[in-house]
Amino acid sequence: MIFALLLAAVMWNLATWYVGLPNSSSHTLIGSVLGVGLANQLLHHGANGTSGVDWSQATKVLSGLLMAPVIGFFAAAAMLLVLRRVARNPTLMQSPGGDAPPPRGIRALLVFTCTAVSFSHGSNDGQKGMGLIMLILIGCAPTAYALNRTLPASETPAFYASADAASRVLARHGEAAVPVERARPILIDALSHRTVETPLVYGAAVAVSRDVAARVAGYGSLEKVPAEATPNLRNDMYLVLDTTRMIAKDADKHGFNEADADRLKDYQTRLEAGTRYIPLWVKVAVALALGLGTMIGWKRIVVTVGEKIGKQHMTYGMGASAELVAAGTILAADRFGLPVSTTHILSSGVAGASVASGMGLQRRTLIQLAAAWIMTLPVAMLLSGTLYWLLLQLVERGAF
Repeated sequence: MIFALLLAAVMWNLATWYVGLPNSSSHTLIGSVLGVGLANQLLHHGANGTSGVDWSQATKVLSGLLMAPVIGFFAAAAMLLVLRRVARNPTLMQSPGGDAPPPRGIRALLVFTCTAVSFSHGSNDGQKGMGLIMLILIGCAPTAYALNRTLPASETPAFYASADAASRVLARHGEAAVPVERARPILIDALSHRTVETPLVYGAAVAVSRDVAARVAGYGSLEKVPAEATPNLRNDMYLVLDTTRMIAKDADKHGFNEADADRLKDYQTRLEAGTRYIPLWVKVAVALALGLGTMIGWKRIVVTVGEKIGKQHMTYGMGASAELVAAGTILAADRFGLPVSTTHILSSGVAGASVASGMGLQRRTLIQLAAAWIMTLPVAMLLSGTLYWLLLQLVERGAF
């Protein structure tokens, strides 16, 4: 699954880069994930509700990808109109003259806006890269990366106490004496159907939670968990984490008071600290990759965005407006945990600024951008799903 979605995303990104189209890596990656999830569900005949796609999350992600470019277009147009009214320097509304550098003040403004776009781009796209690398590490080397083994042993008593407090909260509302072997399938089914507000699910969460706490306390710390026990312990921690998160999200509706909700949230925080972490070297590697990727082969996309969207060359004000709006929109998406496309937002911002300036848009470029935008999701889904099926066939025939 991992190799299929990565190969599909890389193939489509390289193809669009080669022809100079500003394509969204975020859009491509999400399409690849959806394709692999759907293929997995079809190949397993939909037997397990967790084998496909969580459409509630997919809808949230796709709505962000859809709305962000629209916001970028109209916000950039409005920003340019405001800038035209308040700016005192007429040069700001002029196009660069040949190879002459911009005036010092305008240059400082453009450096700031470009830096803001770069920072916001890393804050959103960088997280996708880190998530992918951790997915690969956890899948290929679970012993080393499935659990956060950097947590000190001194955290174990607090984790056990938090697990016990959360279990007591759930036990007051759930069925007693649910065997842990029976509890796991109950939680998997409840999460796949997003129905956790039943006494049976509460009782199952208590059983798995107490089993997790006892095992962690028995080992002394996550660092000392044996290799053979790592995958099962991580899976159980995820089951409890996602179940308690869904319960705490609407705690008042499920009959929990504020103190109970706080205990559940504290337990969630500690479970996340043990399973959802990113080593420093991964963050540094992704940051370097983003920077180097920006430096290599940049002209194909830069020319399209800077010179082929509007009918005339961009002015300094148009560039600053599009970049400020792009940075602000991406940072707002960060706040709500939405992956968005820097490419789509910035391209839409340039288009909005071009319309507001009265320059108009190049029809051919817009058609190409729209085609790439519309095709990215289905093509990435088809590529990743097909590659996943192909890799499964090769594995079954002993090719790997």
